[in-house]
Amino acid sequence: MKIESKKPRKQRKLLYTAPIHTRRNLMASHLSKDLRKQYKLRSLSVRKGDEVEIMRGEHTGKTGKISRIDLKNYKVYIEGITIKRTEGTEKQIPIHPSNLKIINLNLDDEFRNKILNRKIKGEKHGSIEKVANTKVLESAKENKEMGSGTKSRPAQKV
Repeated sequence: MKIESKKPRKQRKLLYTAPIHTRRNLMASHLSKDLRKQYKLRSLSVRKGDEVEIMRGEHTGKTGKISRIDLKNYKVYIEGITIKRTEGTEKQIPIHPSNLKIINLNLDDEFRNKILNRKIKGEKHGSIEKVANTKVLESAKENKEMGSGTKSRPAQKV
C-alpha cells in the first residue's frame, strides 16, 4: 500500500476508509527468529490459530493463540488475555498486531503454505538461473576467442 501524503489527517482517513484486502495486509506481525530463518520472511499477516507473544503493553511476555481478528478496528483477541469487568465477567483485551510476535504458525490453510514456500522456492530457482547464466556467458566468451565464424551484418533498409 502506497501512501502519498505524510499528513496525519490523510493517514487516518486512509486507515478508516481502507478496503478489506488492504486491511488484511495491515494486520501483520513480526515472526520469531526461528521462523525468520526457516521461511526467510520478516513478517506475516496474522491468522486465527497462530500462537503469538505480546511484545508491548501491560501483558508483555504473555503468550496465547489468536481466537478472533477484528478487521474493522485493526485488533486481535488472544485466548487467556482477559480483563475482569465490574459485573464479574471476563472480557478479552484487543491488541494491535504490531505489538505481537508470531511464535508458531497455523498451517491448516493450503494458501498460506504457498505463501510461505514461495520465498524458499524462489531463492533456489534464482540460484539455478545464476549458474545457467554464467555458463552461457562463459561459452559466449569462448566463441569470441576462437573466432566462431559468424559475422554480424549491418541492418538493411526496407
